Amino acid sequence: MNGLGFDKPPAATRIVVAMSGGVDSSVTAALLVEQGYEVIGITLQLYDHGQAVGRKGTCCAGQDIYDARRVSDGLGIPHYVLDLESRFSEAVIDDFVAGYLRGETPIPCVRCNQTVKFQDLLATARDLGADALATGHYVRRRIGPGGAELHRAVEAVRDQSYFLFATTAAQLDFLRFPLGGLTKDETRAMARRFDLPVAAKPDSQDICFVPGGSYAAMVTGRRPEAAAPGEIVHVDGRVLGRHPGIIHYTVGQRRGLGLSARPGCEREPLFVVGLDAPRRRVVVGPRAALARRRVRLQDVNWLAAPPPADGLAVTVKLRSTQPAIAATLSLAGTTAEVVLAEPEHGVAPGQACVAYHDDRLLGGGWIVDAIPDAATRA
Repeated sequence: MNGLGFDKPPAATRIVVAMSGGVDSSVTAALLVEQGYEVIGITLQLYDHGQAVGRKGTCCAGQDIYDARRVSDGLGIPHYVLDLESRFSEAVIDDFVAGYLRGETPIPCVRCNQTVKFQDLLATARDLGADALATGHYVRRRIGPGGAELHRAVEAVRDQSYFLFATTAAQLDFLRFPLGGLTKDETRAMARRFDLPVAAKPDSQDICFVPGGSYAAMVTGRRPEAAAPGEIVHVDGRVLGRHPGIIHYTVGQRRGLGLSARPGCEREPLFVVGLDAPRRRVVVGPRAALARRRVRLQDVNWLAAPPPADGLAVTVKLRSTQPAIAATLSLAGTTAEVVLAEPEHGVAPGQACVAYHDDRLLGGGWIVDAIPDAATRA
């Protein structure tokens, strides 16, 4: 049994590596080459190459394709560019835009993993006769009693399991994550040891198709109606002002409401409590009005044994940067209800709720609604 779990020598094991041009995927490829595997690098072209050239701080841009090719050449492995621009535009960008028009806060990185990377790229890897697809994600894959499991990375601050909740059991059988047991400092050190040309390259910071972070401009460029103005309304029914488009707001937001000097807004800090997209309303209120105990999910992907009928005690993450909190999850097909042990503030539709037992990812789904119980209603 080799280090990736195959009953044959590394030299007879073909691995496709998803190479974004960054340090993580480059080290992944270099490690596998060092261990003797037959490695093929594939980079995704996800938007117009001419527009992408020179963009910094993103992934899958023109410079990144060039960097991935340089790394592959240095490692002596084949490298291919897979043009998925149309697929990416439809499955990820259009979905991102539609989410904001619905008043949601979408997560395009999950959709990209769910569609372009772990469907299209994975299918290409199979077509190339690969035994596995390896990526530079910081997450661990372990074999448990029921098969392959997803576990959080060793370095908590780098853990990317939240973004991989939609990975199916069949996909997980084919995937490998060589960096899950490393820290970022260790990865950087390996990049220097391998003398990779990207060893000092900064990490990606922006959504890849929104360089500079100006998502509102990108969304309104594709769907101008996203900038339609409307009312800012208090939870008690008072109209407090006007807004330049719900695209500029998200649940839990406090700054940038433009209400501080308006009558009736002096006595308490106000937060965005909800977005009423059909009526183009931004609903605001005190922090207490954000408290939620019950969270409803759809399109749930479950990677463990089914929970009992009376629910399963878990911890959940409601945003990628928030710590996991105690909850009880009840599953019904591809929908679920999560009851939080303590009220949470700022639960936003369009985000993901991901469930864990210790460091194992059990599954997750998309937040469609969050309601307070009697104890937390303002």
